[in-house]
Amino acid sequence: MERQMLRYTLEELRSMGELLVCDREVNSEYELGAVLKYFRNKRPILFNKVKGSTLKGAGGLYGNREILYKLLHINHENRLFKFMDAIANPKSYKVVDGGPVKENIIRRNIDLPKIFPIPKFQQKDSSSFITAGVLVVKDPETGKYFTSIRRFQVNGRNQLSALIASSKLTGDFLKLEKENKPLEVAIVLGYDALFLMASQISSATYGVDKYQIDSALRGEPLELVPCETVDLLVPAYCEIVLEGRIVPGKREMEGPFGELMGYYGGVAPHPIIEVDAIMHRDDPIFQIAFPCREEHLSNGLIREVELYNQLKNQVNVIDVNVTEGGGYRFNAFASIDKQKEGDGKSAIIAALGSNKDLKQVVIVDGDVDIFDLQDIEWAITTRTQGSQDFVVIPGALGSSLEPSHHLRGITDKVGIDATKPLGEKAIEFERAIIPGHENIDISRYFPNIV
Repeated sequence: MERQMLRYTLEELRSMGELLVCDREVNSEYELGAVLKYFRNKRPILFNKVKGSTLKGAGGLYGNREILYKLLHINHENRLFKFMDAIANPKSYKVVDGGPVKENIIRRNIDLPKIFPIPKFQQKDSSSFITAGVLVVKDPETGKYFTSIRRFQVNGRNQLSALIASSKLTGDFLKLEKENKPLEVAIVLGYDALFLMASQISSATYGVDKYQIDSALRGEPLELVPCETVDLLVPAYCEIVLEGRIVPGKREMEGPFGELMGYYGGVAPHPIIEVDAIMHRDDPIFQIAFPCREEHLSNGLIREVELYNQLKNQVNVIDVNVTEGGGYRFNAFASIDKQKEGDGKSAIIAALGSNKDLKQVVIVDGDVDIFDLQDIEWAITTRTQGSQDFVVIPGALGSSLEPSHHLRGITDKVGIDATKPLGEKAIEFERAIIPGHENIDISRYFPNIV
């Protein structure tokens, strides 16, 4: 259906008044990324002119929480439950004979840097990188489809280096490599927010087919077409598909690369993808994400589902926020309806045990806005004493994407119980309010205010 994938998304963004259109020519080396970074990947941009290319580029599409909610047709209050329902109740996808992505098929003389405006983002990056590509693989035993955002270093012509950090994907590849067999893959570019969200749900945790999750989220079957050279299905209405194989016995040095938290990652040998065919729509739009920023909002939303479920088994949880400042994985805030003394500490234990990546968590009451950093800071300042309310767990397992963990190999985890006491002492922590005007509509007084 034409309403699936990127082109329909761009029309939605235009109708919302959220799409910026850049008619000035931009260089794919540094300049394009600099424009995206200026807006912190929170403003969708269509680049009509990219130097040295006839193709348009689109980036910053899915990095703004409120815009992403609109594109997903959800709201803040129901977001967790919509995702839970899709995981619990996957729906069938639909295989069709053809689609717009098959309008052009390239099998010979594949030269990725010449065909696509692939950006180089930061000074010490080892090459240009495809950063918005969704890797598609099929489980060799179950036939389920798994999708995930990966980064791909361009090595020249038809070769990419693939960072396949997933333990399952790595295991599947290494098993095939022992048999001297390649792992068939496809890389999808030019997708919509629903396809992105489905890709962020953990295959290892849930064992679900990502295409079925996508169909459940969108409320209609995701339409898929067969690839030309590999036994895989891909979205019929996406912009570009790179078909290929992760070949056994080959590695290429990959990195450095500007990583998740704004530091350069290391250099290491990674497997090689040989691209055997390209499918693309007429006048394809090349999708771009500034490194490790835009797609991590969607990943953070799924982490919020997992954190919420962990907390609700221990306390009356109200809401959770896996924060932008923590890369949508390392820091979290949670509000609870405190029933007993000790609930705050129980919430800390549950939160820090929910995921090895989570490094710091703050637990607050329901009168604190966990999406307002000033409110969080206020709660920590006025409702905690370090010796009583700060919990430190030294020497725990963390994430190598966080530089201080990488330096030592272990992480100190911190929880802050910023809940107020129960009973008579709670009166000292009652917030001052203006009755009847808690949520004032200021436009009634200043109609032209933005």
